[in-house]
Amino acid sequence: MPKILCLNNISSYGTDQLPGTYELTDNVAEAQGILVRSAAMHDMEFGPELLAIGRAGAGVNNIPLERCAEAGIVVFNTPGANANAVKELVIAGMLLASRDIVGGIQWCRDNADDEGIAKSAESAKKAFAGTEIYGKSLGVIGLGAIGAKVARAAIDLGMDVYGCDPYVSVNAAWNIDTRVTHVNDLDDIFENCDFISIHVPALDSTKGMINAAAISKMRDGVVFLNFSRDTLVDEAAMTEGLASGKVGMYVTDFATPGVMKMQHALVLPHLGASTAEAEDNCALMAVEELVDYLDNGNITNSVNYPAATLGALRPDEGRIAVLHRNIPNMMGQITNVLGKAGANIANMVNASRGDFAYTLIALDAPAEQAVVESIGAVEGTIRVRVLK
Repeated sequence: MPKILCLNNISSYGTDQLPGTYELTDNVAEAQGILVRSAAMHDMEFGPELLAIGRAGAGVNNIPLERCAEAGIVVFNTPGANANAVKELVIAGMLLASRDIVGGIQWCRDNADDEGIAKSAESAKKAFAGTEIYGKSLGVIGLGAIGAKVARAAIDLGMDVYGCDPYVSVNAAWNIDTRVTHVNDLDDIFENCDFISIHVPALDSTKGMINAAAISKMRDGVVFLNFSRDTLVDEAAMTEGLASGKVGMYVTDFATPGVMKMQHALVLPHLGASTAEAEDNCALMAVEELVDYLDNGNITNSVNYPAATLGALRPDEGRIAVLHRNIPNMMGQITNVLGKAGANIANMVNASRGDFAYTLIALDAPAEQAVVESIGAVEGTIRVRVLK
C-alpha cells in the first residue's frame, strides 16, 4: 500500500482523490510519495522508499532537484493550476498602482472621526485620483501559463500588450493571444511599456535580471510588477530606481527586509496563489501526477526527469520503469537484457532531460526478478521499478 507524506497543509480536495489503496503517513522514512507546498526540503533526509515528490504549485526552489534526480526521485510541479489566481492579483496590482486605492482607503480611515468626511473627501480625493490603465502599454516577460493569462486579460481591458519569451514551449504558444505584440528583445519591453510584469522561473540565469542596466532602459515612471520570484529583481537597483523616480511604483508579492525599506513599493504577503480555488487545483493536480507515476510509471510535468507515458497499466501487462543517466548505449543494454531473457517488448518510450533519462517498457508478461536485477546492474542505471 503506497504511503504519502504531506509536508504542508495540502487541500483535502486533492488528498481525498488518493485511491483506496493509498494511505497518508507522518513518517518520511516509509513514504513512497511526498506532497509539499512551501516547506524547505534541502536539508531533509529522504527514506529509501521515496519515489516521487509532488509540489502543489509551480516554483520548486524549496526542493533539491539535483539530489532527487541522482537518487531516482521524480519531482513534479503543477504548472497552470494557480495561473488564474496569480493573473487576477497582477491585474489588481496594476489598478492599485495606477489609482492609489490604498492611499485613498487609508485617508478614509485616518479621517474616520470627521463628521464632515463626505465633504472633506471631495477636496482630498484628487490626491489619490491617478490614471486609467485603458490605453496604456503592458510588457509581459515570460509567456507561460500565467503570463499568457495576464496578457489576454490586459488586452480585454483595453491595454496594448507586448510579450517576450524566447523559450516559450509549443503548447504554451497555443495559449498566447494573437493580439499580443511578440518581441524577441527585452529592450523592446523596457522602452515601450508603461507597466511591466515578469513571469519567469527563478534560475541562475534569471537571478537579478532586472538590474540597474535594465531599469535604465525603462520609461520614466514605469510600474514594475513582480508576482514571480523575489530574486529576479536586484533590490539595490530597484531601490535606486524608485528613489530617482525612474520607477514610479514597484508592486511585489514578496516581502523582504530590503523591499520594505523601498519608497513607492506596494508589497503583498505572497498572496498570488493563495486562493481556495488555486490550492484545490494544485493539490488535485499534484495528487494525480503522483498516482499516475506510482501506479503506471507515467511522468507528466516533472522538473528533473523527462515526460514519458504509456497510458494506464493493463492487468495482463508487465511494465518496467528505468531511471538512468543520459549516456550512450543505455537503451541497447536494457533491451539486450530483456532479449536474452526472452521478454517480449510490446511498447516502449524513452526520453532524456539534461543528464538524466527515463525508459518505460511494456512487456507482454511480468518480468522475472532476475531481469530486473540485471537491468539494475547496468552501469548508468539509477533506479528500476516493476509495475504490476
